[in-house]
Amino acid sequence: MSHRDEKFLALANIDFNGASNDDLKKTFREVLKSGVHGLCSSPYEEGQQPGDQLSEKQIRRRLEIVRPYTKWIRSFSCTEGNEMIPVIAKELGMKTLVGAWLGDDIGVNKNEIENLIKLTNQGFVDVAAVGNEVMYRGDLTEEELLEYIYQVKKAVKVNVPIGYVDAYYEFYERMAITEACDIILANCYPFWEGCDQDYSLLYMKDMYNRALKAGNGKRVIITETGWPSEGTNLEGAYPSEENAIKYFINTQKWSKEEDIEIFYFSSFDESWKVGSEGDVGAYWGIWDKNEKLKY
Repeated sequence: MSHRDEKFLALANIDFNGASNDDLKKTFREVLKSGVHGLCSSPYEEGQQPGDQLSEKQIRRRLEIVRPYTKWIRSFSCTEGNEMIPVIAKELGMKTLVGAWLGDDIGVNKNEIENLIKLTNQGFVDVAAVGNEVMYRGDLTEEELLEYIYQVKKAVKVNVPIGYVDAYYEFYERMAITEACDIILANCYPFWEGCDQDYSLLYMKDMYNRALKAGNGKRVIITETGWPSEGTNLEGAYPSEENAIKYFINTQKWSKEEDIEIFYFSSFDESWKVGSEGDVGAYWGIWDKNEKLKY
């Protein structure tokens, strides 16, 4: 363990019960400064949404903001400008988890898969993800998804782990998909299961262990986890600045202590997400929609 990690763990071992909001914000900044394993990219500026073309300028600017704090960046698509994310990230010295966004449009899927294969073979991808929560949304059948996974595995000529991203429980409910993956890419959200923040770390550890058991020895990465800072509660899960800070600190402490690979969701607030997630959708970022550090 490095001196920086030791300093981080000492900072993270605070008594939340006795901590003021200022104390929490100070610890948050120290934890972020000490570095996180990975962040999910949030490339869309205010007024943009998936379907809009991203510019190299905005991708580069946002990657340069997060670069001092993370080793890895995760992207979700390989079209509409998203394909520039891993190229620029590699230029900036970052590692990449690159996803092809699959849905119910065969033409879009074809472009996504072709670009993922191309980027991987060109050396811009460290982990390749064939689809994100496709089973959860019901956009494809299990057989259709498996065809895409095996297509990528056959076409990729470099030694890169290839997997699929979905909620942790999909990997023990759909063993054919788990078997097809070189690596288990599990989304773990205590918030979306109505868990009280006080018990959220224990809940996430259980989620991770279930994915680990399903993988039967395969490497497991938590590809998304986070907590919204504003919005409507879901059962016992309450969005707030305080809860978001506590969740971030606890998550990073566990990641460092037990060497768990976690991609935190997300880097920037993105307003377009309210359409699919309700009012909390716009408030998952570490930075706000204007690229200012929230805490």
